[in-house]
Amino acid sequence: MKLKSFAKINLGLEVLKKRTDGYHEIRTLFQTINVYDFLTFRPLPKDDLRLSGDCEQIPWDETNLIFRAARLLKKHCRVSRGAEMFAQKNIPPGKGLGGGSSNAAVTLCALNILWETGLDKRDLVDLGKQIGADVPYFFEGGLCLGLGRGDDIEPLEDIPQSYCLLALPERAILTATIYDRCRPSLTSESKDSKIIRFLETHDFGLLANDLEETVFTLYPQIKAIKDRLQNLSSELSLVSGTGSAVFGLFIDANKAMRAFEILKKEQPSCLVETVSREQYAESMCWGVAKR
Repeated sequence: MKLKSFAKINLGLEVLKKRTDGYHEIRTLFQTINVYDFLTFRPLPKDDLRLSGDCEQIPWDETNLIFRAARLLKKHCRVSRGAEMFAQKNIPPGKGLGGGSSNAAVTLCALNILWETGLDKRDLVDLGKQIGADVPYFFEGGLCLGLGRGDDIEPLEDIPQSYCLLALPERAILTATIYDRCRPSLTSESKDSKIIRFLETHDFGLLANDLEETVFTLYPQIKAIKDRLQNLSSELSLVSGTGSAVFGLFIDANKAMRAFEILKKEQPSCLVETVSREQYAESMCWGVAKR
């Protein structure tokens, strides 16, 4: 079984407060883009889990989210069979694009089919929450509002098909590093939320990422990339999540292509498109009952 595992960007992110469990309360907008890994799953007759991948930057051991997802499902459903898993990586790690979380969600769905565990979507989402805050989003795709730790997901009406110019600096950033240093915003009330205002007006100019200030303090060169994308006439330019990827969103294809031709001479970059929820569902083979 071979499945695509898509990346995401955050069209906006508001840090509301520090929670008693040590996490941060956030409000964010997730959006799928058509950058994806390929994950391959094969059954093993023995009670064994084997994981490998083609990216040397990533540990392919028990700390990997693919392995953790497989082990969690195996324990939860008392599965006595095993699986061999291989990841062909195209989503770069440490860029705020959710590759590991996406991989975990796809692993839960694939092994639910392979091992015939019979879990429905809600069951898999609950397991995903135990692995990471972004994992539940990847059971939906498209445009979604993320609340709580980002793991309470509300599907939203998709934005028009857009072009996403991704700048991909070589530096990887640890999510925990940024959250540990960030300060909660003053947008805890819905009436003050830029994200809520965007959902009412569809004005991309309202959106912001509260984590950018921390990212820019530690890595000022990333601020220069954002400024460059703004100067290239993007509708919206933000750090995705905790970075280090920076994206420029374009509605017009010609503007996007012209910007890409300029940026690719200055930064590792790629031009991709947003993925609607319907497109996301069509590309996935979830094999689960929606409840």
